[in-house]
Amino acid sequence: MQPFTYFISDLHLCAQRPDISQCLFDFLQTQAIKAEALYVLGDLFEAWIGDDDNSEFNLSIATAFKTLADKGIPLYFIHGNRDFLIRKTFAQQAGMTLLPEQYVINLYGTPTLIMHGDELCTRDVVYQKFRRKARGWWWPRLVLSLPLSTRRKIAENGRKTSQKNHAKLSMEIMDVSPEEVIKVMAQNQVTQLIHGHTHRPAIHEISVNGQRAKRIVLGDWYDQGSILKVSRDQLQLLNQQFNA
Repeated sequence: MQPFTYFISDLHLCAQRPDISQCLFDFLQTQAIKAEALYVLGDLFEAWIGDDDNSEFNLSIATAFKTLADKGIPLYFIHGNRDFLIRKTFAQQAGMTLLPEQYVINLYGTPTLIMHGDELCTRDVVYQKFRRKARGWWWPRLVLSLPLSTRRKIAENGRKTSQKNHAKLSMEIMDVSPEEVIKVMAQNQVTQLIHGHTHRPAIHEISVNGQRAKRIVLGDWYDQGSILKVSRDQLQLLNQQFNA
């Protein structure tokens, strides 16, 4: 068997969906253990309100990843729009290495840009305005200075507001801007991009500065575990089925 690497994103883990958590646990124990590395490209959690939220649920997720890391599987994490407040404490608990928002890796000889993907959705102007604030230096500090109970309320209200806003937006606005994709890939001098966020798993053949290129989109985990498996000769979008 050729060596391979896994990529996942948009699990949106929360205590109210134990089926998703169990799917992740099964994947880590039976599949990820065989990989050369595992990359988590954001939105691991439905909401992350701070590394000081040491709930039993959060600790169970960290422990599951740390168990895999302790077996020698490198784990990497890029922040998503739901969990950009994850800091070094959780990363250390989970045995993960935090990566920048955009990061180029050598994926079996192919320079590949990996990212969560929300910054590619430039037609969603309202969200991009919030993103610039949320990823700045002062807003996260302000939020993390609030009591844990207050942050829980903010997160719950934020989810409700997000659901209402998405219901009003067209699918085109919530998807990536093709022009932004080409721009970002050209800036990073790559012909392969892997991202999540849009929940539309697919492998797109595109052109970047006259060169053939690929944009691989990871799926979400609301109904099944969407996984990208990459080896030197193959890209596969797979699904880890939920157990009944």
